[in-house]
Amino acid sequence: MYNRILIANRGEIALRVIRACREMGIESIAVFSEADRDSAHVRYADHAFCIGPPKSVDSYLRIDQIISAAEVSGAEAIHPGYGFLAENAHFNEVVRSNQFDFIGPTPEAMEQLGDKNSARSVALAANVPVVPGSDGLLTDEEHAVQTAREIGYPVLIKATAGGGGKGMRVAPNEQTLRTALQQAQAEAQAAFGNAGVYLEKFIDKPRHVEVQVIADLHGNVRHLYERDCSVQRRHQKLIEESPSPLLSAKTRAAICDAAARLVTQAKYHNAGTVEFIVDQDDNFYFIEVNARIQVEHPVTEMVTGIDLIQSQIRVAAGEPLPFQQDEIQLQGSAMECRINAEDPSKNFQPCPGHIQSLFVPGGLGVRFDSHVQAGYTVPPFYDSMIGKLIVHKPTREEAISCMIRGLEELQVQGIATTVAFQIEVLRHPSFVSGQVDTRWVERELLSN
Repeated sequence: MYNRILIANRGEIALRVIRACREMGIESIAVFSEADRDSAHVRYADHAFCIGPPKSVDSYLRIDQIISAAEVSGAEAIHPGYGFLAENAHFNEVVRSNQFDFIGPTPEAMEQLGDKNSARSVALAANVPVVPGSDGLLTDEEHAVQTAREIGYPVLIKATAGGGGKGMRVAPNEQTLRTALQQAQAEAQAAFGNAGVYLEKFIDKPRHVEVQVIADLHGNVRHLYERDCSVQRRHQKLIEESPSPLLSAKTRAAICDAAARLVTQAKYHNAGTVEFIVDQDDNFYFIEVNARIQVEHPVTEMVTGIDLIQSQIRVAAGEPLPFQQDEIQLQGSAMECRINAEDPSKNFQPCPGHIQSLFVPGGLGVRFDSHVQAGYTVPPFYDSMIGKLIVHKPTREEAISCMIRGLEELQVQGIATTVAFQIEVLRHPSFVSGQVDTRWVERELLSN
């Protein structure tokens, strides 16, 4: 087992990894930008190193600075968290070439699954259902038009690199397709440096269901069941829960088995998430793999009792998974609300600033993962998420009630947050009944 691990990240995920390390008797090494000098992850780590100015490109994305900190600190492994360099295959390679362990999959698996087009090929080889679409990347406009005619409108143009909805367009007809194709390619090139796009059949009102997997270096692959992440705004998740309220036992078993087959086919190691969309008839289709730990991993931890961060560390160190598939059981219902420093009344405009006071909810089954406190100033340079409220109860109905109570207790003075909007979502009859899809928030709550 490792003696020292460097966390190449910031905020709540850095603090989460530090806590896991402390419980395992491992020293933690934090890195920070000048804007994060007083951040909680810097104070709680055993050692900390400044790696540059506030902007990410000058600090958290500086591979050379991170490697230097690892060398100086005597770290043996690097945990990338999520975001920043977490799914950067080049960073993965550099870490390993400098004789550090990378707590995540191999660069080859990351590269193969990080590209949506090659990941689709892996899924097909593993007999995992995929959305009907183009055979590879689109070569030109006429290729797109011909493919769309074959699979039928409406179609969805998707960037092969990146995520978050960038390089994605829906085309209901040929005229729109020709225009949208150029827009999607330009956006993908600007966002990811890769203009490659492909075409899929557009699935109306899909649910977003993802399966948590973990695989060790000894050929063992386990799924930890699914999370439903259908409550989204502009492809950004707002609320996640497990289990999904609408999956039948048969579909749950099938989708989890499909995820395990796919990561086995890809020779994938460590934690990852296999994402699917599910249509109105309960048919599911693979869309992508997130080759890292997810923001919403606590939801899975609550319903399975398995510490995913510690599991990641143990797998990277070469330990076999200590549990069989039939030993992993779903227990109750868990939900997570992302608390963002954004103003819903101003189109969710980011709201960095000084937190004057903070009251955090508690009680049985309530967990708040955050790096902020009273007196903390939310910087304008990074993602607006300031915390995650997670609840776990025996039933979904109880989990909803507990989450509403927790959000009402959570008091963040000094900045605008998404708390009131989250309560509105949780109280909506459609959410209570589980009848939501990935466009439901925009269609029902934000259409005015």
